[in-house]
This record gives sequence, C-alpha cells and structure tokens, in this order.
Amino acid sequence: MNKNILTLRILFLLLCLAGSWLVSVTVEEWSGRQWQVLTVGMLLGVFVVLVDIFLKGFSLRGMTALTFGLAVGALIAFLISSSPLLEEGDPQVIFLSRLGLFVICTYLGAVIALRGKDEFNLVIPYVRFVPHGVDVPLVVVDAGSLIDGRVARICETRFISSALIIPRFVLTQLQRTAESEDPVQKAKGRRGLLIINRLKQIKDVEVRVEESELGKGQDADAKLLFIATSLKAKLLTTDYNLAKLAEFQGITWLNIQDLAKAVAPEYAPGETLVVQLVKAGKEPGQAVGFLGDGCMVVVPEAADYIDREVAVEVMSVIPSGTGKMIFAKFIGQGNG
Repeated sequence: MNKNILTLRILFLLLCLAGSWLVSVTVEEWSGRQWQVLTVGMLLGVFVVLVDIFLKGFSLRGMTALTFGLAVGALIAFLISSSPLLEEGDPQVIFLSRLGLFVICTYLGAVIALRGKDEFNLVIPYVRFVPHGVDVPLVVVDAGSLIDGRVARICETRFISSALIIPRFVLTQLQRTAESEDPVQKAKGRRGLLIINRLKQIKDVEVRVEESELGKGQDADAKLLFIATSLKAKLLTTDYNLAKLAEFQGITWLNIQDLAKAVAPEYAPGETLVVQLVKAGKEPGQAVGFLGDGCMVVVPEAADYIDREVAVEVMSVIPSGTGKMIFAKFIGQGNG
C-alpha cells in the first residue's frame, strides 16, 4: 500500500474521532454518551475508508465518465418531468413519477457512461496539460517497437519530440513475456521493460502510460488502433500488417524499419570504404564483412585478411531483402 495513502487514512480516522469527541462535548444532550458518539464516529470513518478501498482502481477517467453520465441522466429526467405529460394529475403520483424518472435516468446514464468510458474521450477531447497551451504530438508505442529497442536510441538523438503513449495492456504483455519459461521470449520481454525504463530517463522525451481498460477479449492490435484513433495519435510499430491496418483506418504510422532504410547511406561504384572482414564467402578466396548499417560487403581474393580491416573500392551495389549487398575490390589493408 502506498505510504501516503495509508497516512491519509490514519489521519482521516483520527479526525473522525476528534470530530466525534467535539460533538459529544458541544451537544448537551449527548454529554453523557461520549463513548457511543466516539464509536459511531469511528464506524463512520471506517465505512468511508472501506468505500475508498472498494473504489481502488476507479480511474479519473471513470469518475469523469460517471459524472457526465449522471449529469446527462438528470437532464433527461428534468426534460421529461417538465413536459406536458406530467402537468396534470394527482400531485403525489406526479412526485413519485418524477422521483422514479430521476433515479432511473441517472442510473442508466451512469451505467452507459461507465461502460463506454474508453469512448468518453471521443465525446470530450483528450486534454493535454502542457505549458502555454502548446499541443504536444502523441505517439502510441506497441510491444514490438519496445522489444526492438531502437526507439530508445532514436529518442536519445532528439529526433522524436513527441509524447510516447504506452498502453497499460502493453506493459502487461511485456511482463507476461518476461515471465515466460521460453528463454527467448523471456529475453524479449525483459528487453522491452528495460527499454521503457531507458525511455523514462531521457529528459527530452515524455512517457505516459495509458490506463484504458478495454475489453479483455479484444485483440491487442484493435486496442492499439482504438487508442491511436481516440487520442488522435500516431502509431509506432514494427509490425507491417498492423501498419497497413492503421493506414486503412487513416492513422499515421511510423515504422522503425522504414526509418532505418531511409537513413542508410548510399554507396556508389568507385567509392572507397573501410570494412572489417569477418568470415569467408561462398566462392573460393572470397571474404565477407558488414558495414555499420548492416550492408554486406563481399570482397574477392581477400580470404587471407579475415578478422582484419581492409580498404575496398565499391564495384556494384545490389538491393536485397535485408538491405544492400556490395561487391567490392580489395585495395589494401586498413589501419587495423
């Protein structure tokens, strides 16, 4: 339990006792019943604390939706009771009818509002508390982007100035993955959780946790698309199918894979590169190395220089499914 909340509850109970004692002293009729008054005051305080515990997890959005539903229900009841339908008749029947209308309409309004509290921000736009009313772009992040990890490095370069929205169910998904018995899945889940902590430590990036409680049986992709639509946010994902679904629904999506391809340098024939050769190629005498952006460099007649840095001249560049394949000519040994 949060220590601050526990302290407030204890202080509230003490105030209830003090208030009861003051009442027993002030009211002459109760001067001889101090213990009864103190007991009633303490029981009342305990009841309020139990209600507070019962409402644990009742979010601010839920309270706002409940207030909105009660207000709409009361308005509907007032409009019906003010109509000509209830102008004439037995006053007692009219009073009971108005009372029943008020109770029924407010109840139905509250229930409907609570059931649709995740759609509530479509009725009342999402409020962003930022200085001077500056509108901060929002980006919803899926689990795959967090597991990928490159989003943290991108944010550290200050290329992303948006507020990152991480839904609560994404955190739950990563936590369950981190607790998996499969070592590969466990590593992915832990990496995702570490990336979240790393993002929170970046000063120029704001990380918000979206507390929306959507249907338990609803698909995770559908939840992400709904939140992005509700908050009018972009979607950061590494899932191609999810990106196409977002595009179909008019949601702007960001794909780290596309960003990596966009910032990859272009190589032209005749350009000189320095690359470290790491293994032998398929053909006799060939050696293979990799550049910093992942491009494979194939160098003929360089098998003797494996595990060394060499200078090569680009002969041709061939696009591949994973990036680019560069065929180069050995020039000489590099500085390494």
